[in-house]
Amino acid sequence: MRRVVSYVLIGLGVFAVALGLLLRFYAYPRLAKIPLDIDSTSVAQGSGVTSVVVAEVDDVPTPQIRHGLNVTSTTYVTGDLTQPEVVEDGDVAAWVEATKTVDDASGILIDASLRELCLDRHTSEAVAPCEGQYLSVEQGKRITTDPNTVQQPGLSFKFPFGTEQHSYQLYDVSLRRAVEARFDGEDTVQGMDVYRFVSETKSARIGQQEVPGSLIGRDEPSITADRYYSDRRTTWVEPKTGVIIAVEDIGKQELVAPDQSPGEGTTVYDGTLALNDKTVTGNVKQAQDNIGKLSLLTFWPIVLLIVGGVLILAGLVVLRFAMRQERWRG
Repeated sequence: MRRVVSYVLIGLGVFAVALGLLLRFYAYPRLAKIPLDIDSTSVAQGSGVTSVVVAEVDDVPTPQIRHGLNVTSTTYVTGDLTQPEVVEDGDVAAWVEATKTVDDASGILIDASLRELCLDRHTSEAVAPCEGQYLSVEQGKRITTDPNTVQQPGLSFKFPFGTEQHSYQLYDVSLRRAVEARFDGEDTVQGMDVYRFVSETKSARIGQQEVPGSLIGRDEPSITADRYYSDRRTTWVEPKTGVIIAVEDIGKQELVAPDQSPGEGTTVYDGTLALNDKTVTGNVKQAQDNIGKLSLLTFWPIVLLIVGGVLILAGLVVLRFAMRQERWRG
C-alpha cells in the first residue's frame, strides 16, 4: 500500500514540476505579448504654457507667440492588421499613433504628428522589416525609409514585460531618434508600485525654418532660423507588465537667428504636459488586469515547482520506508 502511495506522490510531483516548467518556459513567452488590435486614448494637459499659435488676423493666418495657455494633447493608438509583418499568433505588431495638441480656449491646433511602426510583441521595441513605417510631423509630408531599417528605434508605447532597474532607449518624435531613459528610482502612483525613468535632452538642433521676422523681433519680412529643443521626460512604469502609468514632459523650444547662439533665441514653446488623472487611472487598471493574467504564468509556476518538489521528496521518503519494511519482513 505504501508503494502505491509513494508512486502516486511521485507521479503528482512530476506532473506539477512539468506543468510549472511548461507554464514558465513555454506558455509565458507565447502569451506575454502586446496585442495586435490595440485601441487606446491618452490625454495629457498643461497650464501656463507658452507656444506659437497660428491665428487669423484680417483673414490671414499669422503665427503669434502666446503665453499662459491651457493646452490638451490627445494621443490615439490603434493596431494596423493590414501590414504584411502582422500575422495571427506572430511576434510582430504594427501600431499607428496620432497625436494632436490644442489650445483649450481657442481650439487652435498647436502641434500634431502621425506615425506607424512595427514592434516586437515581447520586448515592445521597434523592429524591421516594416513595410508600413512612417513619420509625419507636418501636414501632407510623410517621412519614410528603407523597410529593412528601423526608422523609430527603441521603445515608444510601453516598456518590456519584466522591466528592470537599468536604462532603456526611448524614442523621441521631436529628435527623431532614441534617447536614454535612465532608471531613477522606485515610486508609487495611485497606490501602485512603479519604476521611475528620466530622459533628458539639452539644446538639440531639430531643424530649420523660415519665419516672419516679426515673430522673433526682427525687421526683415522673413528670416531663416534654427529650431532648438530641450526636454526632460519622466516616465513611471509598472515593472511586471511594462505598462506606462504616468508621464510628465517638461519641454522648451526656441528659434535661433543666424547671429545668435542657442539660449539667445526666441522661445516658441515652454511648458509642462502630464497625463491627466483619468488616463493614469485607466493605465493603473490596465496594469492590474495584466498583472492578474501574468501571475498565472509567473507566480503559479513557482508554486507548482515547489509543491512538485515536495511531493516527489515525500514520495521518495515513503517509498524508501516501504522498501525497508519489505526487507524486514523478508
